Amino acid sequence: MSKPPIGVLALQGDVREHLRLLTSLGVPAVAVRRPDELDAVAGLVLPGGESTTMIRLARIFDLVEPLRSRIAEGMPAFGTCAGMILLADRVLDGIEGQETLGGLDITVRRNAFGRQVDSFEEEIHLTGLDAPVHAVFIRAPWVESVGDGVAVLATVEAGPSAGRIVAVRQGPLMATSFHPEVGGGSRIHRLFVDLVAQHTSA
Repeated sequence: MSKPPIGVLALQGDVREHLRLLTSLGVPAVAVRRPDELDAVAGLVLPGGESTTMIRLARIFDLVEPLRSRIAEGMPAFGTCAGMILLADRVLDGIEGQETLGGLDITVRRNAFGRQVDSFEEEIHLTGLDAPVHAVFIRAPWVESVGDGVAVLATVEAGPSAGRIVAVRQGPLMATSFHPEVGGGSRIHRLFVDLVAQHTSA
C-alpha cells in the first residue's frame, strides 16, 4: 500500500535532510512553502533552524493560519529543535512578541542548552525504539514542563542537564529538542511515518 505524502516546512533550516530521510523510507516527500502545498500532505515535519525567522517567513507566505488550522484539525506534525518551539503552546526566553503555531501542551525554553559553542551529542533512549539513538543538540531548546496529555519520550541521561525533557508526543504531534535528521539513522522518522499512516487510516 502506498504511503501518504508527508511535507517538510521549507522556509528555512534543515529541509533537504528531512526530505532525504523521508524519501529513503519510501515516502512521497514534499517541500511546503504555500497553503496549496500544505493542503496536499497528510503530515508535516517542522525542521530545525531559527524559530523566529521561520514564523516570520510563514507570515510572509500566508502560512501561519493554514498551519494552525491543520494542526488544530489533527494533522500529524513532527517538530525538531526550532520545530519543537513552533509546536509549543508556551515559550520561555523567546524574543519579544514571539509567536508559535501551538498544538503541543508544553512549555519550552529557547536556546536552553546554550549557544552554538555549547552544542553536544549524546546517546539517548527514546520510548518506542529498542536501541539508543544518536542525538545532536545545536542551540537546542528543552521542555520545561508538559501538560497532562503529553507523553515524555526521552530525557538527557548524563551531565549537568540530566533529566531534562528532549522528546515528547501528544496525540498526532511529536517533537524533539535534537536533530534526528543529522544524527544518523531514520528510526525516529519511521516512528513519525507510522504515526501519519495510522492517522490516515483511522
